[in-house]
Amino acid sequence: MGSSSIIVNGTPRACAASPHVSLLDWLREQGWTGAKEGCAEGECGACAVLVARPDVPGQTRWTSVNACLPPALALDGQEVVTSEGLGAGPTPGQGAELHPVQREMADRGGSQCGYCTPGFVCAMAAEFYRPERAPQAGPDSPECGANGFDLHALSGNLCRCTGYRPIRDAAYALGDPDPADPLTARREHAAPMAAATAVRERDGQFVRPTELATLLSLLADSPDAVLLAGATDAGVERNLRHTRSPLVLAIDRLEELRTLVVDEGMVEIGAALTLSEIERGLAGRVPLLADLFPQFASRLIRNAATLGGNLGTGSPIGDAAPVLLALDADLVLASAAGEREVPLAEYSTGYRQSVRRAGELIRAVRVPLPLAPRTAFYKIAKRRFDDISSVAVAIAMTLEGGVVESVRIGLGGVAATPVRALATEQALVGQAWDLTTATRAAEVMGNEGTPLDDHRASARYRSAMLKQALLRFFDEQGPTKPLQKDGFGLRNHSENGGDR
Repeated sequence: MGSSSIIVNGTPRACAASPHVSLLDWLREQGWTGAKEGCAEGECGACAVLVARPDVPGQTRWTSVNACLPPALALDGQEVVTSEGLGAGPTPGQGAELHPVQREMADRGGSQCGYCTPGFVCAMAAEFYRPERAPQAGPDSPECGANGFDLHALSGNLCRCTGYRPIRDAAYALGDPDPADPLTARREHAAPMAAATAVRERDGQFVRPTELATLLSLLADSPDAVLLAGATDAGVERNLRHTRSPLVLAIDRLEELRTLVVDEGMVEIGAALTLSEIERGLAGRVPLLADLFPQFASRLIRNAATLGGNLGTGSPIGDAAPVLLALDADLVLASAAGEREVPLAEYSTGYRQSVRRAGELIRAVRVPLPLAPRTAFYKIAKRRFDDISSVAVAIAMTLEGGVVESVRIGLGGVAATPVRALATEQALVGQAWDLTTATRAAEVMGNEGTPLDDHRASARYRSAMLKQALLRFFDEQGPTKPLQKDGFGLRNHSENGGDR
């Protein structure tokens, strides 16, 4: 067994955990019992902790994550702060002044039974320290405070008894971090580099390579190994289905998988960048992705989840695939034998099956430029946020002189794989973009895919939502509506009334 350690609340702790022990269970074994297990699948936030993650060069961003999902060994060499560490010293139970977040939660009645409170406090602290947070003009709103606190930072935290109003009051009462606060000062120094980890126990092996070539060599020898990035899917499989892979390969900190490159013809997004990192890096320059991010799970999940993981699982209800299909994305698949590029539209071959060969992984996603100037993403679910889609629809359209020159429509939740609405696209291209065309195409769209009856929705409902999605798109993106700007400085409007 290798030697591993995690810095918890400022003090290094030897981590002699097996490859399948979660960070949450390991922390509680060490005496840090503030974080709790509520759901064991990243939906309740009772287990939230802070982790030091890379930000701009030379700086750290305090990031909230679910401790129930990643194995403890995934944090080898990393820095973790628990709810106790926010207001206490390095010894569990040691008294100290309350952290500003803890003080506001206490003063404003933000806790009753207290089970969820440590998770709320850690998620709230991540937003408290967010570098971009700044006072806003005007009063508090339902989703953002005048102090710049984005309430969606707490979207992955559930409370069963307190009620959310006093928790929101506490969030909106926070001021700026004190420059003398150790966690504030810590942001000015680089986050720890990823540690090379190799641990073998009787129930499995955990390896974190530091170079892509080493990873691909290991994957060639063990193609059935579990690739671990954010653990937002693998952690659920371990907790609820008790899967125990003989070999886990951690890929989340490999720099070759964390690229974000923009050139004249393409945006390349590394498969191991988290969704939150992609969102900050693109800063709204790809409007369709900007529409996706707020509706993709919760901030706690987006702080760990990756596009590579979301596409690699092959789920027919993953939200990223319909958006990337509408963006005409390609996947870069890498193995020890080299790389190849595959259109996402040709990637899935069946339910959770793909053209990815043994020993291959998704290295990056490539989105071609220029972008279509009229886009939208519609997620139909039982809740507005933090829910699984019943139907997901992404549309990207270009007009020329009021006529549909090109359109791509990605669908999720209506077939065994994410699919393109090819029949609807064919019904639209070359037609005047008016209500008559939209209505006729909506009828075609209602018959796309092979929707089923299940516990999320009926087949009839799914078909109805497909129709309504296209009609809604026409209402929002009719020929007289203003164009979106893609943020890349590309010309989106021609002199003859087109969208190019």
